[in-house]
Amino acid sequence: MKQLLKTLTETFGPSGYEDAVRKVILKEVKPLADEVRVDALGNLIVRKKPAAGAKPALPKEPRDDVSKVEANPKRIMLAAHMDEIGIIASHIDKKGFVRFTNVGGTFGRYTLGARVHFMNGVTGVVGYDHLEQVDNALPINKMYIDVGASSKEDCPVKVGDFAAFERSYLEMGNRLVAKSMDDRTGVAVLIETLRGITLRQAQGRSTPNDLYFVFTTQAEVGLRGAGAAAYGIEPEIGIAVDVTATGDTPASMKMAMELGKGPCVKFRDPGMLSDPRIVDWMIKTAEKAKIPYQREVLLVGSTDGREIQISRAGVMTGALSIPCRYVHSASEMVDYNDLKNSVKLLMGMLSKVVSF
Repeated sequence: MKQLLKTLTETFGPSGYEDAVRKVILKEVKPLADEVRVDALGNLIVRKKPAAGAKPALPKEPRDDVSKVEANPKRIMLAAHMDEIGIIASHIDKKGFVRFTNVGGTFGRYTLGARVHFMNGVTGVVGYDHLEQVDNALPINKMYIDVGASSKEDCPVKVGDFAAFERSYLEMGNRLVAKSMDDRTGVAVLIETLRGITLRQAQGRSTPNDLYFVFTTQAEVGLRGAGAAAYGIEPEIGIAVDVTATGDTPASMKMAMELGKGPCVKFRDPGMLSDPRIVDWMIKTAEKAKIPYQREVLLVGSTDGREIQISRAGVMTGALSIPCRYVHSASEMVDYNDLKNSVKLLMGMLSKVVSF
């Protein structure tokens, strides 16, 4: 999974320009899928059906409606977004300096001094007009990008060109650092889960559920892809897989999530309240399999789950979150054990009959 994550994070795909990332994912999932399609917004939708004739694993507790559950497998949508935050050129001055604005939650405090890579291959360095008080929050509208040009005429960037941070993947023991861990970690977890489900199927242990692994677009600019995909799939259950901020760094916000303590079961974020049935399902699965997990109440931000939950007549929805430090910077940090345990938790959930 580390090599896959390196490839994913080093591939550029700001919101609306996810094509290159989608190609990487498609190469991984096509041999594993029963159906693959791309919708009008660019979401990559990968379906995994239960194998014909395979016997699903049934709950140990006696149930009088097991046959009904077997006959009607749950249609489950799992979503992780492909896009990353970025910037877009908004003005070129006479000396060739590029003014820009944000695409998604690109914060000034992380942007000054960063290197950015435009979709046309040009690299630039972010500078600032004039630093009067270096400790102040820095607004993006006072920044510019230096692409090495000396005039507007020889500037290789045009108004409307998109860019994203440029930063290589790095391993620090179990801590992995890269740009776009939000949400290429979720993408990697879904790919590895699909791979695990396929292996189980080859061994005659099929999932009893009708699974849709959806790699969504434009999440950073309003969770747009997830809403469109959910409308088309019409799932009975939705699970978003995304990163979550942590409270384990000096003077951080007081939140319970920490790196290395396991995947997080979301209870609430500003965009959604998780369905209690999904929360209970996730916690019971983790405890039964002895998978470490954390309870998440996120104070800022939301996930694809928000749009899945309110699609059509509503969908029971929850989220599995991967702890991530320095979210929306060029050096987002995750713990490899959290990724592995996220895969284990999803495998445990999806390989059994859903009993609600």
